[in-house]
Amino acid sequence: MSDLGRELSTAVVAFHEAVGAHLGVTAVDQRALALIGRHGPLSAGDLAKRIGLTPGAVTGVVDRLERAGLARRDPDPDDRRRVVITAVGDGFGQVFAGLGAAMGEVSARYTAEEQEVIADWVTRTVEVLREQTRRLTSGPR
Repeated sequence: MSDLGRELSTAVVAFHEAVGAHLGVTAVDQRALALIGRHGPLSAGDLAKRIGLTPGAVTGVVDRLERAGLARRDPDPDDRRRVVITAVGDGFGQVFAGLGAAMGEVSARYTAEEQEVIADWVTRTVEVLREQTRRLTSGPR
C-alpha cells in the first residue's frame, strides 16, 4: 500500500507540474488560486497568512496569476489602501475538465458503499498530510 501512496503522490505532483507548465504558473500559484476560489476575494495579507508565505512572495504569486489571466487585483471595498485578489473566469476549470471527467468514470466503477470507504480514506489522508505539513513548516529544520 505504501508504494501505491508514493505512486499517487508522484502522479499528483506531476499533474500539477504539467498544469503549471501549461498555464505558466507554479504549484504555489495553483494553491493560492484554489484558496481564492474557495474563500472568495482575499487581501494579499490574508492570502499570505493562509498559504504560509511572506507578503512579498505573494506579490510574485499574484503577478504570475494575473499574467496567466487567472486573477486580478481589485480595490478593497472596505479599505481603499488595500487590494483584494479575485479569481478570474473559471480558474483552472478548462484544464481540470478532462481530469474531472476521467475521475468520474473511475468513481462510477464503485458502489456507493465503496465510494464512502474511498472518501473516508482520502479525507483521513488529507488530514494526515495537512498535519505533517504543519509539523514541517512550523518546527526546526
